[in-house]
Amino acid sequence: MAGSRAAIRYAKAILGLATDQNAAAAVNEDMGLIKNTIAGSSDLKALLENPIVKSNVKVTALKEIFKGINTISEGLFDLLADYKRVDILGDIAEKYIILYDEQKGKQVAVVTTAVPLTAELEQKVLAKVKELSGKEITLENKIDESIIGGFILRLGDVQYNASVANKLNSLRRSFSNSL
Repeated sequence: MAGSRAAIRYAKAILGLATDQNAAAAVNEDMGLIKNTIAGSSDLKALLENPIVKSNVKVTALKEIFKGINTISEGLFDLLADYKRVDILGDIAEKYIILYDEQKGKQVAVVTTAVPLTAELEQKVLAKVKELSGKEITLENKIDESIIGGFILRLGDVQYNASVANKLNSLRRSFSNSL
C-alpha cells in the first residue's frame, strides 16, 4: 500500500514536470514501454526488487535497456536510485499512464469475464460505459475462469460485480448467517 501511494506521488510529479516541458506525451510512451518491459521480464523485475543489488547498478541497467527515452524519464531512474525506490518503477509507470489518460479525458474500463468477449458484446459494453462515464473509454478484457460466468466491470474506483462466483458467495453468506 505504501509503495502504491509513493508511486502515485512520483507519477504526479513526473506528469507535472513533463506537462510543464510539453513532453507529457513522449514520457507517456516511455512509461508504457517501461511498464510493459518490466511486466514482461521476470529477470528485470527480480533485479529491480533485489535489495542486495546496488542502486547505481540498477540505474545503469535501466539506462542501457531504455536507451533513447526522454530525459525526464531517464531522470526518474536517478531520482529513484537516490531515494532507494527503484523497485517501484513499474508501479510509477502504470500510475503515470492512468494520470495522463485522465488528464486527456480518457479512462480505461476493465471487464473481467470467464471467456473472451465477442466483438459485438464488446461494442455494447463500450457504448454503455461511455454513456455512464461521459469520457472516452478504452476497454480492456481480462479473462478469469474462476468467476464462472457473468462479468466484473471496473471503471476507475468503481467496480460492478455481476459474476456468478460473486452471486454464489452471496448465497453462501446468507445461508451461513441464517443458520
